[in-house]
Amino acid sequence: MIIDCHCHAGTGDGLTGPWDTRASLHDYLRRASAAGIHKTVLFAAFHSNYAIANEEVARIVASNPKRFFGFAFVHPARDRGRVHELVKVAVECYGFVGIKVHRHDAPITREICATARIYNLPVLYDVAGEVSVCELLAQEYPDVNFIIPHLGSFADDWRAQLAVIDHLVRHPNIYADTSGIRRFDLLKQAVKRAGANKLLFGSDGPWLHPGVELTKIKALGLPPSQENLISGGNFLNLISVAKNGKSLIATGKLANSAKMITENARF
Repeated sequence: MIIDCHCHAGTGDGLTGPWDTRASLHDYLRRASAAGIHKTVLFAAFHSNYAIANEEVARIVASNPKRFFGFAFVHPARDRGRVHELVKVAVECYGFVGIKVHRHDAPITREICATARIYNLPVLYDVAGEVSVCELLAQEYPDVNFIIPHLGSFADDWRAQLAVIDHLVRHPNIYADTSGIRRFDLLKQAVKRAGANKLLFGSDGPWLHPGVELTKIKALGLPPSQENLISGGNFLNLISVAKNGKSLIATGKLANSAKMITENARF
């Protein structure tokens, strides 16, 4: 099963570029189908109110739940103090299986990481080249899995991408997705050094072509078992923790929960 772990959907409320204007799935779904992609992880375009944006994504996911997974997009600064509530709605009402955060909005916070821990959710955090935070995330939240898209830099910063490969090798809870990686040899190096179990196929759709992005995975020439991990198996393993692992709330082991989810100190 091929799963695209990185695709935006819905309407943004800005007009600075496609990323905050509109993420239509019309062409994406046709292209993904032609490429043999079976399922897609959806999260919102940039928005000034992610509660509204997540609700729109939830409607899209609900329209075809066998085709889509949902991640809750949260803003580290603007959603301060309400991250837990946003994620609770996303998990319990929408059936979402992860959290999306972008450094373009603001740096990730303890509040977000603590909430991910509570619900056993993976966090897809676009560090936008600021890869040193991976060291802090790995040390402070070893029981939370983090997916770093674009191998750390959509801007093709090879230094940042090399550094992320090092984090993949050293930290069990740091993963990367393959979307938008233009230097193919870095993708090969990531597999060689960190292993196929640390990478997830993503396209950054609908703006990047999912078939083109998937071709890079196939061009690695990996054994089927390793290619299958990257193209879907690793993602399913990460969300199985969320689905099968009981949350701290459910087990009654969440001591001082108010304190944990309101820790807003930034890294």
